Formats: sequence, C-alpha cells, structure tokens
Amino acid sequence: MLTLIRGAGDIASGIALRLNRAGFSVVMTETERPTTIRRTVAFSDAVVKGEQTVEDITAFRADTWEDALCFLNQKNIPVLVDPDCISRKHLHPDVLVDAILAKRNLGTKITDAPIVIGIGPGFTAGIDCHAVVETMRGHTLGRVYYEGSALPNTNIPGLIGGFAGERVLRAPTDGVFIGAHRIGDYVESGETVGFVEEQPMKATISGTLRGLLADGVPVKKGMKSGDVDPRGEKGYCDLVSDKALSIGGGVLEAILHFEAENYGK
Repeated sequence: MLTLIRGAGDIASGIALRLNRAGFSVVMTETERPTTIRRTVAFSDAVVKGEQTVEDITAFRADTWEDALCFLNQKNIPVLVDPDCISRKHLHPDVLVDAILAKRNLGTKITDAPIVIGIGPGFTAGIDCHAVVETMRGHTLGRVYYEGSALPNTNIPGLIGGFAGERVLRAPTDGVFIGAHRIGDYVESGETVGFVEEQPMKATISGTLRGLLADGVPVKKGMKSGDVDPRGEKGYCDLVSDKALSIGGGVLEAILHFEAENYGK
C-alpha cells in the first residue's frame, strides 16, 4: 500500500516511521530549502544531504518520481523535492497524508487519493479530506476525527519540562540564519544560539538544544528557528518525539479504519 506524505519535517517523519515499520511503502515530498527545526529526527535533511537516517530508517533524496519508485523497491523512504505534490499524478498513491503543518490547507483535495488524511488545523473531514488527526498536545493528541476539524492553532507551544513558549527560539529580524551552536549542545539562558544579519538569537531558558535551523535558511522576524529542551537529555535529540509517534498512530488508525470499511463492502 503506497502512502504519499506531503512534508518531511519531524511530525511527518514520525508518521513515516510508524507506517514504514508497519509495512507500508512511503514516499515523502519537501521544499528545496526545508525550514525544519528538529533536523536530527526529520527526513527533510535528505533533500540537503542526499540521505538521512532517523532511528533505524533511512531516507534518500529522489530527483524524479521514477527514482522514488526505485528506492521503494529497496525498502527505503524516498524524499522528492515537490512542494506542489505534482508527483501524485504519477505515483497514484493509495493514501495521501498532508503533514505540512501550515495551519491551513495548501491545496490538498479529498479526491487526491482513495484515502486522504489531514494533519492538524486547516482541514475538515468530509470536505477536503476523509479524516483529520489532532496535533494539539493534551488529552486529544493523536485522536482521529472522521467528521469536523482539529482544535484551532493557539500559537502556544506544548508544555515540555514545565516550559511552553519559553523553549522556542525565534528569529530576531528578517534575513539569513547562521547558527552558533549545534543540535545536542547544552545552552544557558541568555546564551547566543545563532545570528540573523548579525543580530543575536538568545536562549531564554537553559537546556539541550533540541532543534535549530540549518545555516543559510532565509527567515522572517519571529519565525521559529530553534528549540531548547529544559529536560537536558541529549539522547532525546535523536529520538522521534512522543507527539510525532502519537500522530503517526492516529494516521495508522485512520488508514486501517477505511481499509476495514472497504473490505466489508
């Protein structure tokens, strides 16, 4: 069963990991210049580096949809530079998952595949997709909605280690981001983590740098550019998050739900 996932950031990669381990064939799409923060647990880095391993699964950059099919035959995950998802017309996926996390629908239609799943706010089950998976941390995280929409975006990050918005680092101005640290480094509150046009981006809490934009990525003032984990566990930097796995579980449930429905017809 072929699943096409729009987006290859950390949440999309958690979905891909769960589906791959469950025996699904997975193809992912990304932009030419990914803006992923948690790059060590995201297949989006395959676009830049040619390949990327997350936990025990490796993804490779595929330059054409034909190349993508070749990688699938090798039981790997291909990542296509295809932000408009044009490859869908050639791949004819059984399932399409929109995991761009743009907080709005950027063009996905319920007719794009036999099963279409939207991740997070911006989708309505029964209108532009068949099911929606909740992304808001809390009691309903990972829940599948077969009618209606996910909870609206609050722009407030989920609570980790007693901190929410404080752990997110944002670009101080418009420009090009340059990091002063690496993912996995321990940083102190007030320490400079990166620069945008020579203006420092400083940590507001102490902890392990769990995520950081790649050097050279264009940013806008206030754009999310880093993530400090106050728990200080460096090993978490290389593990897919509980949130991503929960959402991945929701996607798996939705696929099996619709498969069971079709089987009964």
